Amino acid sequence: MKKAYIICMMMLIGSTSLHAQVFKNKATAGIKGGYNLSSVIIDGAFQTTKLHGFHIGVYGESYVGKYFSVQPEITYSQQGYKITDEDGAFTQKIEYINIPLMLKFYPVKSFFLEAGPQAGFSISHKETYDSERLFGDTSEELEPSSFDWGVNLGVGFKSDAGLSIGARYHRGQKDLYDEKKPKNEVWQLYIGFEL
Repeated sequence: MKKAYIICMMMLIGSTSLHAQVFKNKATAGIKGGYNLSSVIIDGAFQTTKLHGFHIGVYGESYVGKYFSVQPEITYSQQGYKITDEDGAFTQKIEYINIPLMLKFYPVKSFFLEAGPQAGFSISHKETYDSERLFGDTSEELEPSSFDWGVNLGVGFKSDAGLSIGARYHRGQKDLYDEKKPKNEVWQLYIGFEL
């Protein structure tokens, strides 16, 4: 009886260790991309008109337990905003290379919550000014900060085959310009595929 008990306990401990080891060593990589809806919040109150864009990039996901994983990413992202008043409309489109680092929590199989910081680097920008009061359109360059950082929150689903579908909200914490404290805000819908 004692032998049977000891054998059962050893098998249980062995299977538990194996289960933990599987998650500890599991790491995946993939590509992801999707839709952006971006704007800028000025002085913490006024929000500009949103612009449509997209993002695309690569990611890696490493499991640190049965319920948690860490996911670093590198993405190209189209962002920006539009301001319209009685004089016309000003639009600025900014292209970023973003580097999020997400902590993901899987409370149940296939469903996850995610949160984490993000650093962004502006690689180009374009401004357009459309006014009916002028003899045509004029362009004025407005230089955004070359570095941006903020926080991300999101939810999503991931299948056993490695297909992910999710939604994410980004709120910038660094001012885009020196005046009026404008900060980036981006809503994202995305699809990811494990390679």
